[in-house]
Amino acid sequence: MSPLFRRKHHDAQEPVDAQESVPDAPEPTQPTVDLRDAEPLSSKSDRSEGPWDVTERPQTDPSMVDLGTLRLLGRDGMELRLEVDEAAGLVTAASIKLAGSAVQLQAFAAPRSRGIWDEIRAEIAAGITRQGGVVDEVPGVFGKELIARIPVRTPDGRSGHQPARFAGIDGPRWFLRAVFHGPAVHDPQAAALLESVVRDVVVVRGSEAMAPRELLSLTLPGTGPAVPSDDSDDADGRPSRDDLKPFERGPEITEIH
Repeated sequence: MSPLFRRKHHDAQEPVDAQESVPDAPEPTQPTVDLRDAEPLSSKSDRSEGPWDVTERPQTDPSMVDLGTLRLLGRDGMELRLEVDEAAGLVTAASIKLAGSAVQLQAFAAPRSRGIWDEIRAEIAAGITRQGGVVDEVPGVFGKELIARIPVRTPDGRSGHQPARFAGIDGPRWFLRAVFHGPAVHDPQAAALLESVVRDVVVVRGSEAMAPRELLSLTLPGTGPAVPSDDSDDADGRPSRDDLKPFERGPEITEIH
């Protein structure tokens, strides 16, 4: 069965389920990190069973959905939604819903010599804590992960918590972020289905020069690039941090009452 495609505006809201309330919290801010001064990272992402670089899976499976930067293997009952930043003219993320859970996938450029998940994970944890949320670092199937309860404001003005699980995978010159929602946050059996989707992802980084953390934008199936690629780093040689926004989350599955 082919996956169902939908397009979502970047700032669209999802329906929520009423269960649990929390105090209101301020909007998160983006921490600033100078990647040039960062120390080499020691922790490694587990890519022994994927996701893959295109050099490791060069052949295109006809059953895969080609989104340019990401290639996804379809599943029966899978719903694929592409999130579009219309102001920037970019397809920014792919959100997959399957068996009652969801995962949002985004890919970013990364340095050749080291990964960036340790840095990003620390920034996400610090931002959630500042909001008044709760976050725990745990071992996961892809390496170190975060389990979080994030304070959010619902469309009707009430406060709630959004449970989320953040996983990051460092690849060769790329970083893939997967944010899980729904039962997949805490239920290993529910998570296994979406984890297999992430494992089957093939990342097509490209050879162009890009600043670390720069978004690898997606394309609609059967189309070319959404916008012309920029082959140069920032003018002063410093990495751009505006493209990787750790607190932008995928499908909202929020607990309120």
